This record gives sequence, structure tokens and C-alpha cells, in this order.
Amino acid sequence: MSIINENDIARCVRKTVEDYFNDLDGEKPHAIHEMVIRSVEKPLIELVMERAGGNQTRAAELLGINRNTLRNKMKQYQIK
Repeated sequence: MSIINENDIARCVRKTVEDYFNDLDGEKPHAIHEMVIRSVEKPLIELVMERAGGNQTRAAELLGINRNTLRNKMKQYQIK
């Protein structure tokens, strides 16, 4: 069983954002926070929903959020 290491996740995000800045080629960055959150949150919810067998209550518990918050995020990201 693999344990999620928060430092590994942070390293991955840091590297990806650094690459983003390097690839801008002089262009001005825009809405970086929203871009990163959306890039992480959608697949996280999809994977947790899959692990919870589609059970929103269980998925919300695993994510540590309210079920209504989960439902709103699923609607926002168009997750069925």
C-alpha cells in the first residue's frame, strides 16, 4: 500500500508551476490560483468518487468536506 506524501504532491505542483512560468515566454501569467486548483480538484474528486463506489456521502467523508459542497463541486466540474 502506497502512502501519499504531501511533500511529493507539493514538489509536483511546484515543478509544474515553475514549468508554466518558464513556458510563458514573456507573456503575463493569468489566474494561476484558479488554474492550479481546477487542475488538482477535478481529478481528485473523480478518483475519490470512484473509490467510494459513487457514494457521495462516503466520498465527502474521504475528502473531509460537506456532502453539499461535494455536490456543488461535482456540478461545477460537470462530474456525473
